[in-house]
Amino acid sequence: MESEPRGGKHRAGYSDAVTESTDPVEDSTEHEPEDAAAADANTDEPNKRGALREAAILVTIAVVLYYVMLTFVARPYLIPSESMEPTLHGCSGCTGDRIMVDKLTYRFGSPEPGDVIVFKGPPNWNIGYKSIRSKNAAVRWVQNALSFVGFVPPDENDLVKRVIAVGGQTVESRMNTGLTVDGKRLDEPYLDAATMGADPAVYACLYGGSEWGPVKVPDGRLWVMGDNRTHSADSRAHCGNMPADAQCGLLCTGDPALGTVPVDNVIGKARFIAWPPSRWGGVRSVDPQTQ
Repeated sequence: MESEPRGGKHRAGYSDAVTESTDPVEDSTEHEPEDAAAADANTDEPNKRGALREAAILVTIAVVLYYVMLTFVARPYLIPSESMEPTLHGCSGCTGDRIMVDKLTYRFGSPEPGDVIVFKGPPNWNIGYKSIRSKNAAVRWVQNALSFVGFVPPDENDLVKRVIAVGGQTVESRMNTGLTVDGKRLDEPYLDAATMGADPAVYACLYGGSEWGPVKVPDGRLWVMGDNRTHSADSRAHCGNMPADAQCGLLCTGDPALGTVPVDNVIGKARFIAWPPSRWGGVRSVDPQTQ
């Protein structure tokens, strides 16, 4: 509300709200509440904008750090099946282990025999794989976007197995020798006869009595197997067979590339079980060739 000041006159270049008065006490009393309210309003607005800007920056940094961690450092994975029992627990309809997978180690080295690895299934391993994405195009787009920053699992056939042999080594299984690499029988303390429902002393090859190989693993590839040998669709289940040998019960004598996994497909090394709490603990790498 404007009023003409007593004994005062406008100064050029000043607004109507700023006037000169011969009664400073009365003038300051009139305008002090209005000036204080205006000052508070002017202060609150920048503070709100600053707080919102800081929150946006913090959220962006958190998302970027989370993305970097999942992409380059470590990522959690759910164990969906019993193929790695008893090392890793999983089954249809139960609470499977959630493991943390180290994605840094193999940037500076290669997988070794005994390592438990997570890898992307090669094309011939993906037959029958069902997409985990929605059939709705909009929902699928959102899922793919969230997958990019790590909030949704990638739509790929990721598997977990143990490395048995690496490029250049020859692996085979016979009833009289059991599982061997380069002619040396393996010592595998992570196997459990009760879990497999097969006594290694009776079923030395742990594949229902059948024999397979020899398979010379191509360079840059890995022969992998589950710890639960009688319930694992691993390298043995995807290997190439020669018809004449297969008719005689000898498997995996065909193309060695079919049953092996490219090192480039390896996502990382299983390090520890993060969930459930009752299963907390590390995932051991036990080299069966040196036991």
